[in-house]
Amino acid sequence: RHDDLKEMLDSNKDSLKLEAMKRIVAMIARGKNASDLFPAVVKNVACKNIEVKKLVYVYLVRYAEEQQDLALLSISTFQRGLKDPNQLIRASALRVLSSIRVPIIVPIMMLAIKEAASDMSPYVRKTAAHAIPKLYSLDSDQKDQLIEVIEKLLADKTTLVAGSVVMAFEEVCPERIDLIHKNYRKLCNLLIDVEEWGQVVIINMLTRYARTQFLSPNQNESLLEENTEKAFYGSEEEDGSKDAKAETASLAKRKPYVMDPDHRLLLRNTKPLLQSRNAAVVMAVAQLYFHLAPKAEVGVIAKALVRLLRSHRSVQYVVLQNVATMSIKRRGMFEPYLKSFYIRSTDPTQIKILKLEVLTNLANETNISTILREFQTYIRSMDKDFVAATIQAIGRCATNIGKVRDTCLNGLVQLLSNRDELVVAESVVVIKKLLQMQPAQHSEIIKHMAKLTDNIQVPMARASILWLIGEYCEHVPKIAPDVLRKMAKSFTNEEDIVKLQVINLAAKLYLTNSKQSKLLTQYVLNLAKYDQNYDIRDRARFIRQLIVPTEKSGALNKYAKKLFLAQKPAPILESSFKDRDHFQLGSLSHLLNAKAVGYQELPDWPDEAPDPSVRNVEVLRAGTPWEGRGVLPAKPPPQSPELGSPCSPSEEEEEEEGAKKAKKKALQGRKDCTETSSEEASTSESSSSGSDSGSEAEA
Repeated sequence: RHDDLKEMLDSNKDSLKLEAMKRIVAMIARGKNASDLFPAVVKNVACKNIEVKKLVYVYLVRYAEEQQDLALLSISTFQRGLKDPNQLIRASALRVLSSIRVPIIVPIMMLAIKEAASDMSPYVRKTAAHAIPKLYSLDSDQKDQLIEVIEKLLADKTTLVAGSVVMAFEEVCPERIDLIHKNYRKLCNLLIDVEEWGQVVIINMLTRYARTQFLSPNQNESLLEENTEKAFYGSEEEDGSKDAKAETASLAKRKPYVMDPDHRLLLRNTKPLLQSRNAAVVMAVAQLYFHLAPKAEVGVIAKALVRLLRSHRSVQYVVLQNVATMSIKRRGMFEPYLKSFYIRSTDPTQIKILKLEVLTNLANETNISTILREFQTYIRSMDKDFVAATIQAIGRCATNIGKVRDTCLNGLVQLLSNRDELVVAESVVVIKKLLQMQPAQHSEIIKHMAKLTDNIQVPMARASILWLIGEYCEHVPKIAPDVLRKMAKSFTNEEDIVKLQVINLAAKLYLTNSKQSKLLTQYVLNLAKYDQNYDIRDRARFIRQLIVPTEKSGALNKYAKKLFLAQKPAPILESSFKDRDHFQLGSLSHLLNAKAVGYQELPDWPDEAPDPSVRNVEVLRAGTPWEGRGVLPAKPPPQSPELGSPCSPSEEEEEEEGAKKAKKKALQGRKDCTETSSEEASTSESSSSGSDSGSEAEA
């Protein structure tokens, strides 16, 4: 196998070796296994041809972990490669070295990373940053030394390195926020020029950083709303309401919030990235604005997110997941783009359901008529899952907006005559929830639904109808016993969920109309007593002891009506995305609605702002030796006792002599003296500059 490639690799001609390596790398790119060529390839690691060597390193990065013993034989060659004049060879050698996951070479890897972190080439320094997480996963005891390297690389001013070192920081020591302080402003300013995937990493890191270092820009508003609610709901208690009102008044008079300049710097420098071609960058900026920006400024992300809805389906899915969460709290910013969420017939089912979710969240009294007309067209779709989701969306709209409740209910009742059984079943389930809000007004609908028990075969729909009839049997006293008679006849053939509701219906009718339903109830309970399902048998025994009076169950029998016929609260139809806002937007955990491995929770805003001076960078005079990471050299500032050294004695004496000469010449009062004084002044300046240079040279 691959004998021709092995012969070409053993050849003395570089052209044949290059051709063989190209074919091997092409095989790897197509997903084919080329591990059996490892011995033949690794021999060429010392080849002098740079193009061959590059491809050999590409191969070794792929298979070094699988063939560790053979890779170790060439480790001296990799070490020589770290000293190669070509930066690509140096970087490739480090990449291969860090891919050999053998604990015995950890010291060699550590030394190589430290040397590469000081390399003249930013590409090699970038590779060193990539090697840091590999070494950390191999030996976590090296963490302290790796943090030193990360600290050094964080001070790098090259955009090529910034994204990679922040990624290493997030992998190794995300809790070391102090390493970011001095580099925060630099990272904000470099952000626009960093490569796309580096931008995503930096933005996510800066989001967490900002949540720990700045105050919430919406703090006063949220406190004001909270105290207003307390004052409203606590109005019965005079003392409580007075305290709440006093707090609200003090908050209203409080000094307005002033955003930290560094907080504003982050928002200003990330805003242009909303125009990025990379959807991940746009999503990262969107989540940053959602979590960090004032409410008045969050709206700028809406247009960028809507633009992403024209992208690939996978991108649409992720964006719509996040928009669905955002639209619950920030409904207003997506309302102008309502039509962008209208559903196309070509959309896959998951995209359709997410768009339905967003449309339902955006529904209000102004646009509800438009949205309901749109929903009417969706019900005629051939996609049954989508139709079911549309009916649920209509139910949510009816729950949230009272003025259209009757309209939605009538529309759903009309769907009960639909030919499709699934449409009818879903309509029944939603109507049941809506009727719980005002059952007395809709007894005719309950009667109409009772007639459907002969035709509907979907278990959930049959169970919903039976629950409605049992719950409101007093509103339909003539129909309920007849429904129980029919269900008792088919009891043994029903699904378990339907059987449980038949038992409940029998119990409720026994308590309200025992004359007509006593024998039917006993018959149903006897059937359930010998059912195959344990839950049904258990339920039947429980209900028999509760409702049928005996000598032992006298006390329980008194409370049977209160237990079965108690008034139940109407169901609240909420968005399934309501509980996702505790996950950071754009994260895998948010997408799955479950905490993923490696997820870092977004910190809460601090009550008091930490000291902003930690982000100040010490400025030193030009010519003064500067040490320490993160200290930026700058132009010499005005001399002060803190930053600069006092003037040298020679400079002070010359300035005093120049002042005395000027004073004498001014007292002479001659017109010609102006020219001579200017000449002398110029000579004194030149002499002082000469002495300055001399003193600097001596220094």
